[in-house]
Amino acid sequence: MLREADEAIYSRRNSAVEQERAIKENELNTEIAVENKKRQIRETQMDAERSVQEKQHLLRTAEMQANIGLEERRKELVGLAAENAKSEADARAYGISATMQALGSADARILQALASAGMKPEQLIAVAFQELAGKADKIGQLNITPDLLRELLHSSAPAPAGARK
Repeated sequence: MLREADEAIYSRRNSAVEQERAIKENELNTEIAVENKKRQIRETQMDAERSVQEKQHLLRTAEMQANIGLEERRKELVGLAAENAKSEADARAYGISATMQALGSADARILQALASAGMKPEQLIAVAFQELAGKADKIGQLNITPDLLRELLHSSAPAPAGARK
Protein backbone atom coordinates (compact mmCIF):
# COMPACT_ATOMS: atom_id res chain seq x y z
CA MET A 1 0.00 0.00 0.00
CA LEU A 2 2.83 2.29 0.85
CA ARG A 3 4.41 1.45 -2.44
CA GLU A 4 1.24 2.29 -4.27
CA ALA A 5 0.99 5.47 -2.26
CA ASP A 6 4.60 6.35 -3.15
CA GLU A 7 3.95 5.60 -6.81
CA ALA A 8 0.81 7.72 -6.68
CA ILE A 9 2.79 10.60 -5.12
CA TYR A 10 5.53 10.05 -7.71
CA SER A 11 2.95 10.06 -10.50
CA ARG A 12 1.32 13.21 -9.17
CA ARG A 13 4.68 14.96 -8.83
CA ASN A 14 5.71 13.74 -12.25
CA SER A 15 2.39 14.94 -13.61
CA ALA A 16 2.81 18.30 -11.81
CA VAL A 17 6.34 18.70 -13.23
CA GLU A 18 5.00 17.85 -16.72
CA GLN A 19 2.19 20.37 -16.33
CA GLU A 20 4.63 23.01 -15.04
CA ARG A 21 6.97 22.30 -17.98
CA ALA A 22 4.01 22.63 -20.35
CA ILE A 23 3.01 25.91 -18.69
CA LYS A 24 6.59 27.25 -18.91
CA GLU A 25 6.81 26.16 -22.53
CA ASN A 26 3.47 27.83 -23.23
CA GLU A 27 4.68 31.02 -21.50
CA LEU A 28 7.92 30.99 -23.52
CA ASN A 29 5.96 30.43 -26.74
CA THR A 30 3.72 33.35 -25.76
CA GLU A 31 6.77 35.57 -25.09
CA ILE A 32 8.29 34.54 -28.43
CA ALA A 33 5.01 35.32 -30.17
CA VAL A 34 4.84 38.72 -28.40
CA GLU A 35 8.47 39.51 -29.37
CA ASN A 36 7.75 38.44 -32.95
CA LYS A 37 4.74 40.79 -33.03
CA LYS A 38 6.85 43.62 -31.56
CA ARG A 39 9.53 42.98 -34.20
CA GLN A 40 6.89 42.98 -36.95
CA ILE A 41 5.51 46.25 -35.62
CA ARG A 42 8.99 47.82 -35.52
CA GLU A 43 9.72 46.57 -39.04
CA THR A 44 6.42 47.95 -40.25
CA GLN A 45 7.17 51.30 -38.58
CA MET A 46 10.67 51.37 -40.09
CA ASP A 47 9.21 50.53 -43.52
CA ALA A 48 6.71 53.35 -43.11
CA GLU A 49 9.47 55.77 -42.05
CA ARG A 50 11.65 54.69 -44.97
CA SER A 51 8.74 55.20 -47.33
CA VAL A 52 8.12 58.68 -45.91
CA GLN A 53 11.84 59.51 -46.21
CA GLU A 54 11.90 58.28 -49.80
CA LYS A 55 8.89 60.43 -50.66
CA GLN A 56 10.46 63.43 -48.93
CA HIS A 57 13.64 62.80 -50.89
CA LEU A 58 11.63 62.66 -54.12
CA LEU A 59 9.90 65.92 -53.21
CA ARG A 60 13.21 67.63 -52.40
CA THR A 61 14.68 66.35 -55.66
CA ALA A 62 11.70 67.62 -57.64
CA GLU A 63 11.90 70.98 -55.85
CA MET A 64 15.62 71.19 -56.57
CA GLN A 65 15.02 70.40 -60.24
CA ALA A 66 12.34 73.09 -60.37
CA ASN A 67 14.73 75.59 -58.77
CA ILE A 68 17.46 74.67 -61.25
CA GLY A 69 15.04 75.24 -64.12
CA LEU A 70 13.98 78.56 -62.64
CA GLU A 71 17.59 79.67 -62.21
CA GLU A 72 18.35 78.68 -65.81
CA ARG A 73 15.41 80.75 -67.01
CA ARG A 74 16.60 83.67 -64.87
CA LYS A 75 20.06 83.32 -66.37
CA GLU A 76 18.55 83.43 -69.88
CA LEU A 77 16.49 86.47 -68.91
CA VAL A 78 19.56 88.29 -67.57
CA GLY A 79 21.43 87.44 -70.78
CA LEU A 80 18.57 88.76 -72.90
CA ALA A 81 18.30 91.89 -70.75
CA ALA A 82 22.04 92.49 -71.17
CA GLU A 83 21.78 92.03 -74.93
CA ASN A 84 18.81 94.42 -75.08
CA ALA A 85 20.63 97.01 -72.95
CA LYS A 86 23.69 96.74 -75.22
CA SER A 87 21.51 97.12 -78.32
CA GLU A 88 19.78 100.16 -76.83
CA ALA A 89 23.12 101.70 -75.86
CA ASP A 90 24.46 101.06 -79.38
CA ALA A 91 21.37 102.69 -80.88
CA ARG A 92 21.70 105.73 -78.57
CA ALA A 93 25.41 105.99 -79.35
CA TYR A 94 24.68 105.87 -83.08
CA GLY A 95 21.99 108.55 -82.67
CA ILE A 96 24.31 110.78 -80.66
CA SER A 97 27.12 110.24 -83.18
CA ALA A 98 24.83 111.17 -86.07
CA THR A 99 23.60 114.24 -84.20
CA MET A 100 27.14 115.32 -83.36
CA GLN A 101 28.21 114.93 -86.99
CA ALA A 102 25.27 117.05 -88.09
CA LEU A 103 25.96 119.66 -85.42
CA GLY A 104 29.69 119.63 -86.15
CA SER A 105 29.13 121.11 -89.58
CA ALA A 106 26.53 123.67 -88.43
CA ASP A 107 27.31 127.32 -87.69
CA ALA A 108 27.95 127.94 -83.97
CA ARG A 109 25.68 131.01 -83.94
CA ILE A 110 22.77 128.95 -85.25
CA LEU A 111 23.35 126.33 -82.57
CA GLN A 112 23.53 129.02 -79.92
CA ALA A 113 20.28 130.55 -81.17
CA LEU A 114 18.60 127.12 -81.09
CA ALA A 115 19.88 126.49 -77.56
CA SER A 116 18.62 129.84 -76.31
CA ALA A 117 15.14 129.37 -77.81
CA GLY A 118 13.63 127.88 -74.65
CA MET A 119 15.64 129.83 -72.11
CA LYS A 120 14.15 131.96 -69.38
CA PRO A 121 14.87 135.72 -69.54
CA GLU A 122 17.32 135.49 -66.59
CA GLN A 123 19.30 132.84 -68.46
CA LEU A 124 19.35 134.97 -71.61
CA ILE A 125 20.70 137.94 -69.63
CA ALA A 126 23.41 135.67 -68.14
CA VAL A 127 24.38 134.44 -71.63
CA ALA A 128 24.56 138.04 -72.89
CA PHE A 129 26.87 139.04 -70.03
CA GLN A 130 28.98 135.94 -70.72
CA GLU A 131 29.34 136.99 -74.36
CA LEU A 132 30.33 140.46 -73.26
CA ALA A 133 32.95 139.00 -70.93
CA GLY A 134 34.26 136.82 -73.76
CA LYS A 135 34.89 139.94 -75.88
CA ALA A 136 36.17 142.15 -73.07
CA ASP A 137 39.51 142.70 -74.84
CA LYS A 138 37.72 144.26 -77.82
CA ILE A 139 35.45 146.47 -75.72
CA GLY A 140 37.06 149.73 -74.79
CA GLN A 141 34.73 150.87 -72.09
CA LEU A 142 31.39 149.46 -70.91
CA ASN A 143 29.19 151.18 -68.40
CA ILE A 144 26.46 149.12 -66.79
CA THR A 145 24.54 151.29 -64.40
CA PRO A 146 22.52 150.00 -61.48
CA ASP A 147 19.44 151.38 -63.23
CA LEU A 148 20.17 149.24 -66.28
CA LEU A 149 20.66 146.13 -64.13
CA ARG A 150 17.50 146.87 -62.18
CA GLU A 151 15.55 147.36 -65.40
CA LEU A 152 16.92 144.10 -66.86
CA LEU A 153 16.11 142.16 -63.73
CA HIS A 154 12.73 143.82 -63.36
CA SER A 155 11.71 143.12 -66.95
CA SER A 156 12.84 139.48 -66.68
CA ALA A 157 11.16 138.79 -63.31
CA PRO A 158 7.53 137.64 -63.41
CA ALA A 159 5.04 140.25 -62.35
CA PRO A 160 3.66 139.80 -58.82
CA ALA A 161 0.01 138.83 -58.54
CA GLY A 162 -2.23 141.87 -58.92
CA ALA A 163 0.53 144.09 -60.36
CA ARG A 164 0.12 145.79 -63.77
CA LYS A 165 2.73 146.81 -66.31
